[in-house]
Amino acid sequence: MNKTPLTQIHHDLGAKMIDFGGWEMPVQYSGIISEHRAVRNQCGIFDVSHMGEIIIRGEKATSFVQKLIANNAARLQTGGILYTPMCYPDGGIVDDILVYRTGDKDYLLVVNAANTDKDWQWIQKNRIKGVETINVSDDYAQLALQGPASRDILQQLTEINLADLVYYNFKEGKVAGTKALLSRTGYTGELGYEIYLSPEDAVNLWESLFSTGEDYGLVPAGLGARDTLRLEKKYCLYGNDINEETNPLEAGLGWTVDLTKEDFFGKERLLKIREEGLTRILAGFKVTGRGIPRHGYKITAAGKEVGEVTSGSFSPTLEENIGLGYIKKELAEPNQKLSILIRGREIDAEVVKTPFV
Repeated sequence: MNKTPLTQIHHDLGAKMIDFGGWEMPVQYSGIISEHRAVRNQCGIFDVSHMGEIIIRGEKATSFVQKLIANNAARLQTGGILYTPMCYPDGGIVDDILVYRTGDKDYLLVVNAANTDKDWQWIQKNRIKGVETINVSDDYAQLALQGPASRDILQQLTEINLADLVYYNFKEGKVAGTKALLSRTGYTGELGYEIYLSPEDAVNLWESLFSTGEDYGLVPAGLGARDTLRLEKKYCLYGNDINEETNPLEAGLGWTVDLTKEDFFGKERLLKIREEGLTRILAGFKVTGRGIPRHGYKITAAGKEVGEVTSGSFSPTLEENIGLGYIKKELAEPNQKLSILIRGREIDAEVVKTPFV
């Protein structure tokens, strides 16, 4: 199993560790609910060093990135970041990724950990002349500092003016005396920053952040809280809400697809899907009965199966059980009554407007 540079620290802190996409990762420390609420109200820090990083550069770099992704990288200036699906020709999703424009002819792709090898193979298979591709995943550790106090904590450790770092942009400089790339995207819906740095410097940065953040209520947070935080914001999780059998339009990611740009993998199929109309939509719901919806549970309406839960959990913010699932388009309106089949029983639920929080 792969380990991050901070694995020993997680063990020392008493974290519950799990196998996540072949990585030994902390799922929780003090508890998912307390970590979730700390991020919403103060600040939490996540070790996300398992994420993959791929460099694309060269004379044809922009053309190649444009071919790979559904969003429009031509809009990016150096220092900008783009969230985008990367699709197969049939419109299915290879992965949802972040594209960092690090130079005029240079890009850094940040991909999901469990998909790193698959993404790398897809990129290599389709690589064109005039482009160099390098898998640099082993060269990076990544920490995500998330929550309302994140700016106050981080600003004490860097000369980068965080007030000038706008959403979906990045800057390079030093953090706690260490060379780093500092971005502002976030997977929690709160103010937050991602710090990319050399694996050798990860422990020092972790300790510096905790020393500075002690007075701000900073806590370590695991994958469990990361999942509930993203679910409350209806941020898709690859492998649950999106995969090679789903397309970005039905997943509610149409805003990340630019069908007016030049050809890209999946464009022809997505144009046809838009023309024909969607038959199902990824909708949010809350459970009004007793029970927590889980991935794979069936969704019914009037006694007939109409979909399947992709993500579900107790919401620490709302103190309600919530979930996402693909259901027939005509049933995806708020207040529509549904049932979730939980342990053989139909539990009442209703469609709600998202994000939940």
